Parts: sequence; structure tokens; C-alpha cells
Amino acid sequence: MPRLSRAESQARTREQLIATAKELFLRDGYGPTSLDKVADAAGYSKGAVYSNFRNKDELCLAVLDDIHAEQAARIAEVITGSTTVEERLTRFQEWAERNIGDQAWTALEVEFAVNARRDERLRTELARRDKGIRDIIAGLVTANSTEFGLDLPLSSDDAATALLSLGIGLGIQRAIDPTIPVGVLTDVMRLVAGRAVSER
Repeated sequence: MPRLSRAESQARTREQLIATAKELFLRDGYGPTSLDKVADAAGYSKGAVYSNFRNKDELCLAVLDDIHAEQAARIAEVITGSTTVEERLTRFQEWAERNIGDQAWTALEVEFAVNARRDERLRTELARRDKGIRDIIAGLVTANSTEFGLDLPLSSDDAATALLSLGIGLGIQRAIDPTIPVGVLTDVMRLVAGRAVSER
């Protein structure tokens, strides 16, 4: 087996640190998880962590980026292959039932956002990522409205802001009370798409 280059070795170390930190942050929370714990659990020195991340905040941003990319890929997979608006909404709702309100993920997002409130640089990083997510949603809204010839009652950007805000709020509520139905989100999507809301 060929020996890894320095860059490949560093990339592998970084991936392993992110995977380990993700497991610990989701299991134990942001506050209780120290860089020492991440290093120990991953089998590296603390120096290896600092050679890849300036601090715990930067490591957590990388973990959140990983989670967001994973969920975005799942949503794209849900949408791909669906040939009607209703089929896409149904499949999206199935994803939402499984993921919106996940206690570990929701708690990590909220804890980290609260942690960032006094750090302007960190708030800027979170705001940039939040805009990136809204842009992805706006792109999906635009693509679907074009594909199905939908006349939307608001801009794709505004629809993305409304849907993301509703999704985040619903996630927090469902993390507390999982019996809260997720269908309200897909019903709002139906309204935006000019479809009738289903009876529950």
C-alpha cells in the first residue's frame, strides 16, 4: 500500500477529528466536550487538534458543516427521482419526520448559537453559513417552480427564509415535544406552491 503524502495524512487526521468531535458533541454537548477529550477519543495528541483547528469553536463549525452537508445530500436524494410536486412533498415530509427535532443535533445547534452571541467573528461565520443554507433552499424553490410551472406568491429568497425559520423553530419544539406534527412545514410548502393543504 503506498505511503500517504503529508497532505493526505493531514486530511485524514482532520476527517477523523471531525468525525470524533461530531460523535462527542452530539452525545455530550458542546460545553462538556473539550479538545483534550476529542484528541484522546480520536487517538491523537492535542497538538494534532491545534494543527488542524485554531480552537473548539472552529472544530464545531467544521462539525456543523459536516452535518449540514450530510442533511443537504439526503434532501437532494429525496427530491431526485420524484416526478410530481406532491410526491416530492411527501418524500420531504418523510425526511422531516426522521430529522427535524433530532434532540442531539438540535441541542448542538442551539448551544453553539448561544455560545456565539458574544463573539462577533463567530456570529459572522454562523450568519455566512445560514445564508448559504438559505441560498440552497432558494435554489431548490426556483428550480422546482420552473420545472412545474408554479407561480409563487413570494420571492424564492423570502420563501427560503420563511421555510428555514419554520424548520428551525419546529426543530426546537419537536426536540422538546416529538408529538408536534411536522406536517405544518410541508403544508406551508404546499401553500407556497399553490396547492391545497391536506387534511390531518
